[in-house]
Amino acid sequence: MGKAIVITSGKGGVGKTTAVANIGTGLAMRGFKTALVDTDIGLRNLDLLLGLENRIVYNLVDVVEGRCNLRQALVKDKRLNNLYLLPAAQTKEKEAVSIDQMRSLINELKRDFDFVLIDSPAGIEHGFRSAISGADEAIVITTPEVSSVRDADRVIGLLEANGFGEPRLIVNRVRFDMVKNGEMLGVDDLLEILSIELLGIIPEDENLIISVNKGEPIIYGADKYKSGLAFSLIVKRLLGEDVSWDELEKNETFLERIFKFFRG
Repeated sequence: MGKAIVITSGKGGVGKTTAVANIGTGLAMRGFKTALVDTDIGLRNLDLLLGLENRIVYNLVDVVEGRCNLRQALVKDKRLNNLYLLPAAQTKEKEAVSIDQMRSLINELKRDFDFVLIDSPAGIEHGFRSAISGADEAIVITTPEVSSVRDADRVIGLLEANGFGEPRLIVNRVRFDMVKNGEMLGVDDLLEILSIELLGIIPEDENLIISVNKGEPIIYGADKYKSGLAFSLIVKRLLGEDVSWDELEKNETFLERIFKFFRG
């Protein structure tokens, strides 16, 4: 049996889907057979980040309603033979898949895949409860903003109440210069507030926006882009390897150093 990991947050727009696409790609690059499940029914986006939107024939709701089997609905990645996507339905309500149906579906995927990453919808209603139902572990994503941190705290409480003893945290859109100047909450501050283990840090990086628009996970550019390196480090940490987050602060491009020099 493989391992199912739900990636969630209380607030929308903090980078859950981007994290699922990049972490899943990173696991597949390391040789693990990986399935990515988009449970955001009605607001499908994971396919776009992987560049697979034109390959979709069936979706998650088609599987649970019996119009196709699971194998027919899985979409193989264009670059990696061991990476697959189970897309969400765009024209259904979030209640279209029951908690029991989702749990059964994830368990079926775990029999064939090393890792199953579940992209949870924003909020804490039915979609959230359904997404976490079949997961073995949970990752919470937040940004260093007060509203995002408050929502993350609420979600961590709900996860713990549902049996997730040790959810882990990814902090997205970190500006190290602002943290040093006291203009942004630091990662240590967030860990103290949330009382949760850190899984990873993703720095603010405009190249990540470009990669999302192209449908190409930025982890492919881990040797060129800070956010790509960050996701690569998260994958290593997820696999139990020791990593140092100091690499992210040191890994500045030449243009970034020039910009800082003239900015003073």
